[in-house]
Amino acid sequence: MTTREITIENLNETIAGNEVVFLDFWAEWCGPCRAFGPVFEQASVSNPDVVFGKIDTEAQQELAAGFQITSIPTLMAFREGILIFSQPGALNATQLSAVLDGVKGLDMNEVRASIAADEAELDQQERSAESATEPAGDSDAASSAAL
Repeated sequence: MTTREITIENLNETIAGNEVVFLDFWAEWCGPCRAFGPVFEQASVSNPDVVFGKIDTEAQQELAAGFQITSIPTLMAFREGILIFSQPGALNATQLSAVLDGVKGLDMNEVRASIAADEAELDQQERSAESATEPAGDSDAASSAAL
């Protein structure tokens, strides 16, 4: 498979409709992007089970802003709709292959369990913070009345 152009119109369906998606955020004027392009293209040919998408940050400024892209090239990898990897900088073929192997080799049940645990911990922290800022009841009213 070769790379495909990703736009704001097809981003969500691309990520949701494919098990593994790699996205290359790039621009024509970017030297490192041009150097990484052939590496990314060759990986797409060697890995037909993975969707390789290219996002032109000049043409898709809203996407670049939404993903908070501040340096290009930036490579992102999604597996089962979950962002697994995000890193700026051009990779060589060996490095990209290692990232591909890592993403493909993940136990997604462990990933989802870890995300759920992190979300539960954040919820607990938010509840603790909310209860710490709530008025203590009669003692605060008495303090206010004394003033």
